[in-house]
Amino acid sequence: MAASAVSLKKAMNPNLDELQQLIGIKFNDPAILNQALIHRSYLNENKSSGPKDSNERFEFLGDAVLELWSSETLFRLFPDYPEGKLTNLRSLVVCTENLALVAASFNLGKFVLLSRGEETHQGRENISILADTLESLIGAIYLDNSIDQVNKFLDQFLLPGLNNISQQKIYKDPKSLFQEIAQAKQGITPRYITITESGPDHHKNFTVGVYLNDKLIAEGEGNSKLKAESAAALAGYQKLNK
Repeated sequence: MAASAVSLKKAMNPNLDELQQLIGIKFNDPAILNQALIHRSYLNENKSSGPKDSNERFEFLGDAVLELWSSETLFRLFPDYPEGKLTNLRSLVVCTENLALVAASFNLGKFVLLSRGEETHQGRENISILADTLESLIGAIYLDNSIDQVNKFLDQFLLPGLNNISQQKIYKDPKSLFQEIAQAKQGITPRYITITESGPDHHKNFTVGVYLNDKLIAEGEGNSKLKAESAAALAGYQKLNK
């Protein structure tokens, strides 16, 4: 057996059939699904015998597909909403925290190929990893099948959450929403501080805390400071709104 074939076999996730059953999609090429589950940390511990690429390219594609689906779905469901309200509602649907909740709903973290170090630090429950892997999975479904299959998947797993968000009438972007409730309840304007920053320059991961005076209210993660701030603001809003 060729060395490249041995490496591929070693890197193949043994739980692909289980994941396909959970999402109701049978991949024509399981290798595409497998690639979508390779976190970049896994490469660091398997440089000689493992895969050469992570799922980051798939994540890039899935992010674009997700934005198209969410934009089209909101445009169709809310014909009376102006552009600004649609944009704010879309930001809540595709934010890191919401995507992580969707990923956790079918235990996606179980199937990610991680380094031992990342797994030790609860990587399978990390909201940034969950959200990024969900986007990667969306990209893989698109590549392996069609946009119709992607839409079916997103309708099943994201549409219920979208309906919940719309019924709560939370249409403003998370930072504006949190600022309003913080000023109303405590008379304080929130501050956002970057707590940690990790990863290569082309794929950073940020953890941001939102503070009222010197008190940390909530934290959020994302692959940009803006996404991390939005996730922190949404978590903060939910905390103050209880």
